[in-house]
Parts: sequence; structure tokens; C-alpha cells
Amino acid sequence: MSIRSFLVTLALTFFLVANTWAASGIEELQRFLNEVDGLEARFEQTLLNIQDRQTTSTRGIFYLKRPDKFRWDYLEPDSQQLIADGRQIWLYDPELEQVSVQSQKKALKGTPAMLLVSGDRLSDTFEITDMGSREDLSWVQLIPKDEESQFIRVLLAFADGELRRMEMADKFGQITRFSFHDIRKNPEFDSNFFRFERPFGTDIYNR
Repeated sequence: MSIRSFLVTLALTFFLVANTWAASGIEELQRFLNEVDGLEARFEQTLLNIQDRQTTSTRGIFYLKRPDKFRWDYLEPDSQQLIADGRQIWLYDPELEQVSVQSQKKALKGTPAMLLVSGDRLSDTFEITDMGSREDLSWVQLIPKDEESQFIRVLLAFADGELRRMEMADKFGQITRFSFHDIRKNPEFDSNFFRFERPFGTDIYNR
């Protein structure tokens, strides 16, 4: 899996919201962009195919330090790690003993994650619609303005001031669904937390 395709699947999870008090999903999302400097959350990710059948399920922990650092630790069923250190993106697969590395600017170009790096307004990149309440959740829809985007729609669902679910539909009819829990807003991180240390004997590939 390439770094870019990995990011396309995951990038929008940077819009996690914790402990906010806004009335609508749109307001809560904007509050996150204005106020959250860091984040830690456990997540479950499932992939549904075009027949709406679950094909994969993974779990792990997501970390964010704005504006330009993040880390995904996939724990179950297989271990994998994605780290952005501010200059480069590292994708590490312990089972294959391989690391892929790419310029962070290049890897994030055209992805929603770029919003966190550049500080661009959300409305410059997406058509935003409040979808009202469903299943005791407040929903927001994001439609990318870029016709070359690999996804066509993103749904965010909020409850009790937190983002509980996110669903992203791509051009191939697949849906990637995220659920979040144990959310911590603005935690303290060690200075080396977002630095990738290459394990001895690991093959490295530049993209």
C-alpha cells in the first residue's frame, strides 16, 4: 500500500472533536479547527464494499499535534504505523520489515489532512451541509470541491460534544467507517513522540 492511498483512506480522521460545546456539527467542527492543538483517541476502522458488506476491521490509537505532526498506531489485527514528523511521512510495516518514506508536502497534497497543515478554511475545499439528527447523532456532510479527489462524500456524526462516527465514500463504491472513543483533547507529547526511529535491518523505500 502506498503512503498516498493510506492517507486518502485516513486523512479525514484529523477532524476528531472532543469536549466541545457547540450546538451544531458544523460549529463543533469549526471549534476543533480553531481550538484543538493536540489529540489522542482510540479508533475502530471498518471497510465496507459496494454490497455494503464488511471486508476488514482494524483498531488502534491516533495522535495529533497541530499543525504538522500526526501518528497512527494500528494494533489489531496487524501492527502498522504511520508517522508525519513535519517534513516526511513514514509508513512502517513490521511484518514485512519495510518502511516507505515520502515528502510530507507531496503526500498530503490534495488530501483533507492538508487543511491542518496549511490552515485553509474548510469551506474553500468542501461543500458543507448540516444533515440534522439521526440515530441520536448530529450529522454533517462534506463534499470535496476538487473533482480529482478520490472520495466523493464524507459524513461526520457528533454526540455530547464529541465526534462519534465518520463515514467516507470513495469513487469505487467503498465506504470507510470510523468510530472513536477514549478521546483526550490537547495532551502533552514527548519531544520525540512524532519522530520515526528506523528499526535495524528494515528495508526503506523512497516515494
